[in-house]
Amino acid sequence: MKERLVIIPTYNEIENIEAIIRKVMSLQPVFHVLIVDDGSPDGTANRVRELQQEFPETLHLQCRSGKLGLGTAYIFGFKWALAQGYAFIFEMDADFSHNPDDLIRLYQACAQDGYDMAVGSRYVQGVNVVNWPMSRVLLSYCASHYVRIITGMPVADATAGFKCYSQKVLSVIPLDQIRFIGYAFQIEMKFTAWKYGFKIKEVPIIFTDRAKGQSKMSGKIIKEAIWGVITLKVNSLFKTYLR
Repeated sequence: MKERLVIIPTYNEIENIEAIIRKVMSLQPVFHVLIVDDGSPDGTANRVRELQQEFPETLHLQCRSGKLGLGTAYIFGFKWALAQGYAFIFEMDADFSHNPDDLIRLYQACAQDGYDMAVGSRYVQGVNVVNWPMSRVLLSYCASHYVRIITGMPVADATAGFKCYSQKVLSVIPLDQIRFIGYAFQIEMKFTAWKYGFKIKEVPIIFTDRAKGQSKMSGKIIKEAIWGVITLKVNSLFKTYLR
């Protein structure tokens, strides 16, 4: 079985993609990388193809036809990772808001400490966010608090997108039934894993806002998260979570 795969969805990340790949490739133990590119018009996928000549065994690229959403990119990546037999599968942004060095700590939480999912958490030890305006910090922090109130899920950073899954989590969760595509996707994956009884560990990280490229945040994504949480909770009352 292959050990570690980092899934990085991209759309117009030409300014960050080479640096993030090289940083992940420099880590020990070795992490493989899967780039899921949604038809970036800026040439992101072409740069990855060039780098594959340097990292032919550890750098993988899957291209999709258009901008189909974060959640669907990760589901695509999860299925690819399971088919390839990876034991631990990671989510990470391309823009260095997630420090690649923290991949090691997320991996250790699952591989050594026995947790099923590890979450890189901005809020488990205070508020650890750099270069965000206060309005966005409050939005994110209050969103996570809102999720805990509605769902009862004991996760301080419910919208976090920096995670490690053990293979068994993604094998049990019915991936084709995950419905949200924006930040609500991150909530839905944690909530579903928690409802199935998997053990979740929050690993404190420092989140740094992107220095290059454009944020993908939008009002539609925020609206999906607000109403999606209520939908998740209501639907869960009529479901049985067995594994």
